[in-house]
Amino acid sequence: MSLKAQIMPAMKEAMKAKDKVTLETLRAIKAELLTAETATGASGEMSEAEEIKLLQKMQKQRKDAAAIYVEQGRADLAADETAQTKVLEKFLPEQMSAEELEKAVAVIINKLGASGPADMGKVMGVASKELAGKAEGRLIADTVKALLIS
Repeated sequence: MSLKAQIMPAMKEAMKAKDKVTLETLRAIKAELLTAETATGASGEMSEAEEIKLLQKMQKQRKDAAAIYVEQGRADLAADETAQTKVLEKFLPEQMSAEELEKAVAVIINKLGASGPADMGKVMGVASKELAGKAEGRLIADTVKALLIS
């Protein structure tokens, strides 16, 4: 089921429950989807991978904003951003644990025959595609680096 199809019923539920944070977040997702679909050069429909990438971008923005608010002593605003992050998580695939990520990266390294840090780019290209949406890019890079150096 597409992200759009999941969001509409969720918006109705949030309206009925008078859940302002969830409704605000769902409206933001809907707006981002509409913007992405109508952007110049867009085909009008987004693939599931593109939808996941969009949600991850929104989640990262919320996390970064929350961190900035905490630094500036605005816990109230940080709480709002954190609550929106939790709503976004409901629509993202479950993230891999560190152990699962390490195993998946080890399989990719063995499959490619990578042996050292010089092969990091080759491994990252494959790992990023295979693990997209299942783990953050930074975590994938850190795991690849750790496994290739050791």
